[in-house]
Amino acid sequence: MQSLNEIRVAGFGGQGVILSAIVIGKAASIVEGNFATMTQNFGPEARGGACSAQVILSNSPVLYPYVTHPDVLVVMSQEAYLRFAPELKPGGILLIEQDLVRIKGLSPAETRVYGIPATRIAEQIGKRMVLNVVMTGFFGAITGLISREALRKAVEDSVPSSFRELNLKAFDSGYDYGLQHLESGALEASEFEEVTVRE
Repeated sequence: MQSLNEIRVAGFGGQGVILSAIVIGKAASIVEGNFATMTQNFGPEARGGACSAQVILSNSPVLYPYVTHPDVLVVMSQEAYLRFAPELKPGGILLIEQDLVRIKGLSPAETRVYGIPATRIAEQIGKRMVLNVVMTGFFGAITGLISREALRKAVEDSVPSSFRELNLKAFDSGYDYGLQHLESGALEASEFEEVTVRE
């Protein structure tokens, strides 16, 4: 029986959205030996404009490579949230960069929301640019769709050798944060309004 998971990663150009999707797809297909497809699209401007990537994970060949209603939505900007949150499946998982995204209009009964201050964590590590790898680690811990080892290997194989150690540290930070978050559970409806947009 086919097991299929639709994932969308979205944000603005320059946040590393495409690399996150590549790592997820590579971990599932090349490292774990399953099947994955990845498609991407950009807004009018690659850097600063809307950007999203779609990944489908399956245990058998994927016949249709486009995500229609994602099981998991990873958003790193307010624009991405407003544009793609309505597509999320009932009961789906929404992962947000909690300093950049304000949650409104979601039914907690239908959506499990988890937040991480990925940009702050990346800055503490030393480079804001690795926030996407922090988010990828967070994705791995919360969803459990791909093993930690496979995702970590995919990160290692997808970044320049000079930035490998930094990116692995970013991945581990996001994954560990996710594990802690799983213990405390998804955000409650009362917490949605407490998520603020960081300038």
